[in-house]
This record gives sequence, C-alpha cells and structure tokens, in this order.
Amino acid sequence: MKGKGLRRVLLYVFVTGILLILLFPFFVMVSTALKSVDEVYTSPPYWIPRHIRLQNFKEIWDKYPLLHYFLNSFLIASGSTLLNTVLSVPAAYAISRLRFFGRRFLLYLFLVVQMFSPIIVIISLFKVIAGLGLLDTRLSLILVNAVFTLAFSIWMLNGYFSTIPLELEEAALIDGCTRWKTITKIMLPIAMPGVVTTVIYTFIASWNEFMFALTFITSLEKRPLTIGLYNFIGRWTVQWQYLMAASLLALIPIVILFMLIEKQLVKGLTGGALKG
Repeated sequence: MKGKGLRRVLLYVFVTGILLILLFPFFVMVSTALKSVDEVYTSPPYWIPRHIRLQNFKEIWDKYPLLHYFLNSFLIASGSTLLNTVLSVPAAYAISRLRFFGRRFLLYLFLVVQMFSPIIVIISLFKVIAGLGLLDTRLSLILVNAVFTLAFSIWMLNGYFSTIPLELEEAALIDGCTRWKTITKIMLPIAMPGVVTTVIYTFIASWNEFMFALTFITSLEKRPLTIGLYNFIGRWTVQWQYLMAASLLALIPIVILFMLIEKQLVKGLTGGALKG
C-alpha cells in the first residue's frame, strides 16, 4: 500500500513536470503580450509584467487588418476541411472495405507521402498553381492544404472504418439497403468520431499553414493570419509584444473548436488506433 502511494506521488510529480514544460511557451506568450516594449527588452528579463498593458491588443486591432486576416484564414481552413472530408471519406471506405490489387501498397504509399516536407515540392507546386491561373487566390491554398492533409485523413479513417464489424454492413445489404444508404445511414454515424478527428486535424493544419501562403499569396487583402503575424517581424527588430498578443488571439478559434468536439476527438483517436 505504501509502495502504491509512493508510485502515485511520483506519477503526479512526473505529470506536473511534463505539464509545466508544455505550458511554459504559452506562459511566455501571455507574459510578453502584456508587457510594454521597454519591458520586453529589459535586461535581465523578468517573467511577470510589472505593468499589465492590455493596450497591446487594442493597438494591433486598430493598426493592422487583423479581422481580414482572421476571415481569410477561416475561409481557407473551412474550405480545405470540407474538400478534404469529401475526398477522404469515400477513399478510406473503399480501401477499408473493397478488395483490389495493390490495396495495402496504396495504403502504405499514403503514409510515405505524408512524410514528405512541403519544401520539397514548393517549386513544382508553384508552377502548377501558376499554370492553373490560381496564383494570389484563396482557392490555391484551399486545394493545396486539402491535398497535403489528405494522406493522414485517409489513413486515419481507414483505421476507423476497419474497426466497424463487417456483419453490420452485410446485414444492411441483405435487408435491401443500397451501398450508398449503407455508407450514409450506418457506416458514417458509427465512424463519426473518426471523421471529427480528421476534420479537426485538417482545420488546424490549414489554419497554421505558412509556407504555401507566403509563396502563393501576394495581395494584402488575401493574406491569412499566419502571414499577417509575419508583419510584426521586421528586418532589424521584432515587435514581440504585438506578435505575442496577435498569436494569443489566433489561438482562440482553435481552443473553441477543441472545447466543442473534445469528446468526439478522444473517441476518434482511440478508435483509430485499434486497427491499422
């Protein structure tokens, strides 16, 4: 009993230490967002602001078109998520349920594609986007973000569809359901936690994407939030108090999204891990 209590204390200490490490960058971001520029560059630095300066949030909102950046990011992330979901659900279902030559190879190929860094294909993608006449459009980012998150979504959903007993689908087909009705009425509702997981993954990846946006977008009014934050980084100095304040605001939509679908997300992650 004594040994069990000691292990529990050590576990709490270990978890607390991990949490402190993980939350430290967030603490620095909040602390810097509330400092004045003089406090940011004070040496030696101190962690807690001596004068809380909420004016930083008002100034970035008044001086910079943050609302445009937020709307652009929301449109791009929502469009990418919708396109990714429409493509990944039938693809994952087909790989999970249909038996065809090269099925396993195709599945592992998706995993290999996921490992490629975007920087490898940025030049060839630029030529493709230019050839399609989509440079400096939000549609270019929607297409690219949807494609780059597609491999993980298919892999994740395939694992989740595979956990659903085949007998359920066969019983529905025997009872007269068409393949389409079987997918929409039976498979998708059961696999909804997995679908939600891929939705949140795609939305966050598209929301945080930087390199493609920097390459494809040139107009000020079409820039997403990640490029907007880049405005605070100058050639000779960085406006850390503004950058951290804007970054803090950029986290709000993601936090709200996590709070809305937290339970479905946990179910999806654990369910998709049962089978590969």
